[in-house]
Amino acid sequence: MERDLNKVAIQPKAQRVFHTLLKENPRLKEILKQSNDEEEARSAILEWAQELINNSESAKEFLQSDDNKRQAYEELSFKDKAAIRIFDYIKHTGRRIQDPSLSMADESILDPFGILWNAYQTGRGGAMYYFYLDMLFLFRQLNGNLVDKMPSKETIQEWMDRHPSGLDEIIVESHRQSRDRILTVILKKMQNGEIQDPKYKYNSEMSFEENMDVAINEWWTDRIFHLKFAARSPERINELLDHSLNKETMKIMMEAKEAGIPFFVNPYYLSLLNVEPTEYVGADLAIRDYIFYSRQLVDEFGHIQAWEKEDIVEPGKPNAAGWLLPEQHNVHRRYPEVAILIPDTVGRACAGLCSSCQRMYDFQSGHLNFNLDKLNPDEKWPDKLKRLMQYFEQDSQLRDILITGGDAFMNSDRSLRHILDEVYEMAYRKREANKKRPQGEKYAEMVRIRLGTRLLAYLPQRITPELKEILAEFKDKASKIGFKQFVVQTHFESALEVTPEVKIGVERLRSAGWTLTNQQVFTTAASRRGHTAKLRKVLNDIGILTYYTFSVKGFIENSHNFATNSRAMQEQREEKTIGFIPEEEYDNIRKFPEEAEHMIENINKLRDKLDAPFLATDRNVLNLPGVGKSQTFRVIGVTRVGKRVLEFDHDHTRTHSPILEKMDKFYIVESKPVGQYLEEIEEMGEDIQEYLTVYGYSIGETEHRMPIYEYPEYDFEMTGKMTNLEI
Repeated sequence: MERDLNKVAIQPKAQRVFHTLLKENPRLKEILKQSNDEEEARSAILEWAQELINNSESAKEFLQSDDNKRQAYEELSFKDKAAIRIFDYIKHTGRRIQDPSLSMADESILDPFGILWNAYQTGRGGAMYYFYLDMLFLFRQLNGNLVDKMPSKETIQEWMDRHPSGLDEIIVESHRQSRDRILTVILKKMQNGEIQDPKYKYNSEMSFEENMDVAINEWWTDRIFHLKFAARSPERINELLDHSLNKETMKIMMEAKEAGIPFFVNPYYLSLLNVEPTEYVGADLAIRDYIFYSRQLVDEFGHIQAWEKEDIVEPGKPNAAGWLLPEQHNVHRRYPEVAILIPDTVGRACAGLCSSCQRMYDFQSGHLNFNLDKLNPDEKWPDKLKRLMQYFEQDSQLRDILITGGDAFMNSDRSLRHILDEVYEMAYRKREANKKRPQGEKYAEMVRIRLGTRLLAYLPQRITPELKEILAEFKDKASKIGFKQFVVQTHFESALEVTPEVKIGVERLRSAGWTLTNQQVFTTAASRRGHTAKLRKVLNDIGILTYYTFSVKGFIENSHNFATNSRAMQEQREEKTIGFIPEEEYDNIRKFPEEAEHMIENINKLRDKLDAPFLATDRNVLNLPGVGKSQTFRVIGVTRVGKRVLEFDHDHTRTHSPILEKMDKFYIVESKPVGQYLEEIEEMGEDIQEYLTVYGYSIGETEHRMPIYEYPEYDFEMTGKMTNLEI
């Protein structure tokens, strides 16, 4: 029998917060006291919110306008946002929301003010501590007791200084010591016969110190060494970290092993972790949370649902976005202009498994793994690749190909060259075919190619002079048939990952004429004050532009790493403001990719002109199933456990599949309450008093795309027809 949650008593900790809420808000207390039922209480609270909205031109403009919503959003006061949230809570009262982390019997029926009325009248209601905490700060915001004060540039710089860079000399020395410790373990195992390898072996005719010199100067710079000696078990990871992992971490890791979650952490990346004490509190936490799996992930593995429904493809049937695709696993597509190519090569693998990876669903099924030898392409791959290229060639809208996996740079030089050659031939044929089509019926021609990789962070030794030549040669010939944008899309989580080895790799890629952009996932550890701002600065220093900052997606399996969307909006307003680029500089920044070799000089000129530590060229977004990348949302409810419910709309600034015209708005239940998030960062050494305004960020509007990421215009009239689409 289903429980009547209205009969569940309020726990003492929650009661104390509720009493504080009533004490601070006499009007609310009087409403709850005088109302005969929940509906009467809601009406009185709605009248209160409407008074504030009607007295605010910015709030009325935001609620009434459909055009230029971003500008209207930026005019809202902090109090406006509170009034609008109360309005939305009441508007959505009774909406049933299924939290994927709960059973169907525990779906949420949104009624926060009904819960408050019941709590006052009966002392019951089943709501928990985090629910009352969220409501307490909502009314503090409404009454002006929670004030959103913009931090000074000096304060933000102080936050940034808390986080070291992998280029700082003290960190470089720490990484050297870690390297020597890891190599010592491996050499001793070779010496006693525990490890045997035909290429990398201990030379008994030399001293241990001489063997160490070889390992440092030859092996450590060789990417194959790191892939071959990657740690594939919790025991080996702990051994290479000098047995420094605590009992609880090892317990979870061993259970992850039993659950079938793969491990693959190469020696170089392990050397970035701190084993000895450091002056920087929690410096490597963002890296650790990528390597060490959470309790929630281990418990959910085997039951993880696909977050991006359009990635579920049945042959002959359109995906969730309406696109017909040539293969089940090789092409992913959401938008008209771009599709992802995932090769049947070693490029399907990575140089490590990120704990919050969007492809964890595929690791669960075994489709993605680290059996690198078995991923070498067979003789059928060249034929299959040609067929996949026909899909791009014969599509009326595709102009952008993103080669990823896995990881584009996991491909061997030979495989990558082959893929690029086929892309070139496809683009050439598409361009030639257009010569026969009349104006208004011409297909989109290929103008952008992107290579998605995390190897710059995981294994920068992969960026060899030979790879540079392959990319330079491709750019030279592809530029002559219409390609204008050549992008290496990286994934750095922390400034600690930016090392001298990374700097060398980036210089090689820039000298090949490719633009580098970064996508970061805004995990709990990465969301600490100054962490992402410092990463933006350090990336700019070496010539990388920031592209996207993604909120963690997924269900309960990613809850450990989930930073609330309110924190993403707080960071966007406060820390990104010091990197703001005014519109009068758009023409300037639009030209940056045309001079990729001079990216550092161009970035520095603009930073100096704006007196900015970094250029905030990235957008904070969440990847939504079917809807795409967006940060356009309203908080429309809060569950009894305190999780916020968000109503998302799609990003109206870019082209989508026509299927969106048939789709309703998208709703998600955040995987943790704001109060729980704050407790977690407090455990990481943060002062949560610096964060309390996070409760007030309940509305988001997607930032405008920077001109450097826009597609170049054609000098012909394109068709409006969409092919490979079935609605």
